[in-house]
Amino acid sequence: MNEETTQGRDRGSVYAVHLRSSAVVAVQFVAVAAALWVLAWVVGETWVILLPVLLALIACTVLWPPVRWLRSKGLPPAAAVMATLLLAVLVVAGVIAAVAPAVVEQSTELAQQASAGVVKVRDWLGGPPLNISQSQLDSAVSAITDRLNSSGAQIATGVFTGVGAATSALVTVFTAIVVTFFFLKDGPRFLPWLRRHVGRPAGPHLAGVSERVWSTLGGFIRTQAVVSLIDAVLIGIGLVIVGVPLAYALAIITFIGGFVPIVGAFVAGGLSVLIALVSNGPVDALIVLGIIVAVQQLEGNVLQPWLQSKSMNLHAVIVLLAVTLGASTFGVIGAFLAVPVAAAAAEIIRYYGEHVSGLTGEDDDGPDPESGPESDPESESGAEPDNEDDADAAAEVP
Repeated sequence: MNEETTQGRDRGSVYAVHLRSSAVVAVQFVAVAAALWVLAWVVGETWVILLPVLLALIACTVLWPPVRWLRSKGLPPAAAVMATLLLAVLVVAGVIAAVAPAVVEQSTELAQQASAGVVKVRDWLGGPPLNISQSQLDSAVSAITDRLNSSGAQIATGVFTGVGAATSALVTVFTAIVVTFFFLKDGPRFLPWLRRHVGRPAGPHLAGVSERVWSTLGGFIRTQAVVSLIDAVLIGIGLVIVGVPLAYALAIITFIGGFVPIVGAFVAGGLSVLIALVSNGPVDALIVLGIIVAVQQLEGNVLQPWLQSKSMNLHAVIVLLAVTLGASTFGVIGAFLAVPVAAAAAEIIRYYGEHVSGLTGEDDDGPDPESGPESDPESESGAEPDNEDDADAAAEVP
């Protein structure tokens, strides 16, 4: 009967059904796109508030283990958090105090070597095969000077903008520290509060997603810190052996750049090679380049797969696109936050996929297209499924 009915339909009715389905999908897509646009607008407008919160969450993933250990020893929550924060501030201040004198001392020498390099470039331009005359070089320098003088107002505006940005950064850091304190102190109460006030059926799902995102984010930050530390130590030792100025500062930059995958390593490595080229010459620069390439190969082929395994389950292309989008939208801080945000989003999508698989009775990898009714365990046992019970089970949210 169904076959006859299907054969009796004309093309116009089939086209109309398909068009209506396409229209419904298109309207749903537009609605979702509009909702995402509104969400992006809200994030942009409240970024000054969201940024300290995000930084505090990342800091909490690193500081929570010592806080938890101190609380397990009987220390009050506020005292445990305060002791951990003070220790973290002392560590950061100690690193800066240890590196700053070397940076100040070697930066003067590096500036002198850069000036000598400029003189060498001028002599090279004046010699064969270019044979640029001194008058032409003076004319080019004069043009650059005039351009800088005419842009004085813009440069001054940029300086004031930089001062304002530095002030905003200090406010953001202070706010993030305060938020971190309260997150570490009252964090364990958040999930029960969320589950209780949201209610069923969304409350348990929000709590479950939050736990998995927190676990993934903490594992990523701690693992990336270990990988970045190993990179910084190995590259720093190589720079010290070669005799590159600012080796300790470059090692710290390498450690910080490790938290921005792909792009951070490229920028930190390029800076090290550039300083080696200016200070020591092309041979040492090539040696430094070889050291950086070897360490990056060790990281990409051994450390990352071994330490992170498949916990992140993010393709390199997704990581690169996330870093590019974050950097183009929010600058350096966006590049830093891109991978943690992408990891959290991937975990949310993974949780949703597992929930859908549970409702449909499928495996995590999806149904086997080659399996038929013969592979159904209930069919093999001869038991008939109860449609009403299955419908009730599917309607319940686990």
